[in-house]
Amino acid sequence: MVRYPRRNEPWRGVVRQLRPSDLPRFREHLLRLDAESRHDRFNGVTNDAYISTYAERSFHDGTTVIGYVEDGKVLGAAELHERPDLPEPTGEIAFSVEHELQHRGIGSALFERLISNARGLGYEKLRVTTHPGNLAMRALARKFDAHLSFENLETVGVIDLGKTAETGSVEGQWQARHSPSALERGRRA
Repeated sequence: MVRYPRRNEPWRGVVRQLRPSDLPRFREHLLRLDAESRHDRFNGVTNDAYISTYAERSFHDGTTVIGYVEDGKVLGAAELHERPDLPEPTGEIAFSVEHELQHRGIGSALFERLISNARGLGYEKLRVTTHPGNLAMRALARKFDAHLSFENLETVGVIDLGKTAETGSVEGQWQARHSPSALERGRRA
């Protein structure tokens, strides 16, 4: 059994791109998600057979999967799926972090790495779709300057990578705007 660190303990794992040989670890990660995390990740109820097929399909259709790997287990993942149906080079992104490790910055680290990979692949926009009740994903999307809207009972976020490429990393922009000195400047204005 894995002992999960408390929220204030440092990570013991690494964020890296998953290799084809990591497919079983990625599938096991998705299958270990608790009911709420599964619902958040897949926007609804899913069964084990669907998740197993989904993991296989992701690795065979060219999806970029970044993982948080600790002690040989994938405990968090960020996915980048191509959306060739959209006019601009656009990727659909999705995230999952096992419940015991949520709210420790792992999602942010996965997001930052995924944005870097998306830029390297020439994507201009990233889309994230979630249900309106997924507050953690909505907050993470906002942190990375996603413009959120509501479509077909879902929350849709769009990140313009061209805009963020001109002004630095999305995370760097967020930190600059929310640093103590920036907040102080804002109070004086």
